[in-house]
Amino acid sequence: MPPLRDTGSGLGAEDPEYAGRYRLEGRLGSGGMGVVHLAYSPSGLRLAVKVVHAEYAADPEFRARFRQEVAAARRVSGAFTAPVVDADPDCERPWMATLCIAGPTLASYIKEHGPLTPDEVRRLAAGLAEALRDIHRAGVVHRDLKPSNVLLADDGPKVIDFGISRPYDSELRTETGKLVGTPPFMAPEQFQRPREVGPAADVFALASLLVHAATGRGPFESDSPYLVAYQVVHDEPELAGVPADLVPLLRDCLAKEPADRPTPDAIMSRLPALAEHERPTVPRLPDVSYAPQPRPVLRQRSADTPVTHSRSAPDGPAAPRARWRRTSWFAVGALVVAALGVGAGWAVKRADSRGEPLQTRASSSAGASWRPWQASLGKGRTGRCSYAEGGLFCSAPGLLAVRIDALDGRVLWRRAAAPVRKGGAVPPGVPVVSGGLVHALSADGRELLALDAASGRPRRTLDVSRYPGRVFPADDDTILLAAGDGTMTALDARSGRERWRNRIPGFRSPVLSSYGTGPVYAVELAADDRHTRVAAVEPGTGRVLWQWTAAGNLRAVGARTDGGLHLTATDRDNRVTAVVSYDPAARRERRVPLDVPLYTTSAVARGDAVYLLAGDGGLTAVDTERGRRLWKLETSVSNASAPVADRRRVYFSAADGRLIAVDAGRGSLLGQTRPRPAGPDRGFAGEVPAPVVARGRVFGSAPDGTVFGVAVWDADRWR
Repeated sequence: MPPLRDTGSGLGAEDPEYAGRYRLEGRLGSGGMGVVHLAYSPSGLRLAVKVVHAEYAADPEFRARFRQEVAAARRVSGAFTAPVVDADPDCERPWMATLCIAGPTLASYIKEHGPLTPDEVRRLAAGLAEALRDIHRAGVVHRDLKPSNVLLADDGPKVIDFGISRPYDSELRTETGKLVGTPPFMAPEQFQRPREVGPAADVFALASLLVHAATGRGPFESDSPYLVAYQVVHDEPELAGVPADLVPLLRDCLAKEPADRPTPDAIMSRLPALAEHERPTVPRLPDVSYAPQPRPVLRQRSADTPVTHSRSAPDGPAAPRARWRRTSWFAVGALVVAALGVGAGWAVKRADSRGEPLQTRASSSAGASWRPWQASLGKGRTGRCSYAEGGLFCSAPGLLAVRIDALDGRVLWRRAAAPVRKGGAVPPGVPVVSGGLVHALSADGRELLALDAASGRPRRTLDVSRYPGRVFPADDDTILLAAGDGTMTALDARSGRERWRNRIPGFRSPVLSSYGTGPVYAVELAADDRHTRVAAVEPGTGRVLWQWTAAGNLRAVGARTDGGLHLTATDRDNRVTAVVSYDPAARRERRVPLDVPLYTTSAVARGDAVYLLAGDGGLTAVDTERGRRLWKLETSVSNASAPVADRRRVYFSAADGRLIAVDAGRGSLLGQTRPRPAGPDRGFAGEVPAPVVARGRVFGSAPDGTVFGVAVWDADRWR
């Protein structure tokens, strides 16, 4: 999309008043495909909301492209992209909201101040190479990396505008005799084989962008875009004026054949040797407006400052809100091109619930000697794990069960799954450990195998074909099977003998949930589709402890300390609209409506708090006792696992294998581990397993087949 033009702060007559739930408070800029407005999220975040022009909203091809790009945008989650907060590509006027980020575009900065210094170019190269690495890991190709799509923010460069706002055929087309596009920053294959464009095209564009940053011009220059296109395909690049130590790297990045160009990882590995006195760091710029001011400088790291590759922001107080108010409307208008960016570049605060710096600490002598570890289940095998008896028990495709020592990560034993002869394989479930045995389903879901927890040797096999994939831990020596007709059968975990069988009267096929050693809960939508029936069952006897019928469609998310239940209420569009808590002793429910419905939400309860993780990465904490929202955090980590919680923290896993920790009291990000994707061909897990928390440690599973353990007290140092 062309750079946005400032249009003043008022709304035009044709502008809508709202985009979804966001009130549009003024124009920040406009472009060929839409208008960007200022708005605020319910929690007070300053947003830039892009609303598509009506003429493109009526174009089915454009809508399809917009919808596809929004879906891809949510997958990008890195430190160098602008977070998407919300979007609706299917409404009458499609729109997208992102955080409003302060800083000029690289194009406007160079126009105002001239080319960057050699050190600034090196640091920009390091930041953008890391940005492309994160973008490509998410399976996204930018295809339009250029100076106007790089934002020089306070905490480093942000790559924006992932083609969401462009028409379907806007790569290179003719309109009124003119060529529309950005040929100087397009790779040869974009002109010759547009259907084969891949990540290497972004590397070519990166090199062209860096030449422009160093010299004020591109490696291919002409007044005619057609001639530039010819030069890109056939001619050698002009690199005069580029720092000499960067020339070999940029020449390799500008290779005509995609296979001859280095990857972003290779670029980063070659950059450290380029600086004479220090390793390149992420470019850092103060906030910049278009008013006359001193030239901002890409900061250098002092000799005694350690190099870090984490995404944590430097410790220190957050910028006051008044800082935004002092920014002129014209400046903000130039900044809101970030509304066209995607992904999640969020800072990690290193503070505990009291706001004090976290130190590496242990609660016991065992914790003091414990070290993080990583084990492998096999390439591409994402494990689903449970904790018991000092071990981590995991299953994965092709593996019935594996026991890992939770202290040091040693694989103590593994048992392969038998091949499936008839029918398809079912997704592996979490192993259930009870009575000293590990209970795991066969690959076809028809048999329940019991393995000795210490050795992994088979002890017995039980036909569970009438219980399709439903096995629950009921208590320390009981497992529970649930049939499709709602019949529950409890088995002695050691012997396999049946203890009781029960079918709750009036229930057809309830969803069962168990949380620790308390009751087993059965939840089912009533036949009228307007009410939900809930029952609590004593796991040792099968006795129904209590029943309750509530309005709406409810889903269990966690147990109360008094034997009651926390649930979420959803509407017909499967959006969570409220949190419901039921006290069986008082026969009372408390319903806490949400300010805004949440899509694709998973949840976990801890005490009186319920934590809701939406599909777009928004994490909301609700106090069910006080009946109010505690906080909301925009993480922008889409396709995350279900959250888990301990007394002080909430944890969840991202699709690229990162484990993320959030302060449960303050709603602030504490830390995250490094990504562990499966590889360039399949880098993300389709369904992300939830992490496991036990004895002061958190255990995560990643798409690359690894299982790893980290300490809860050391979240700000996770790797």
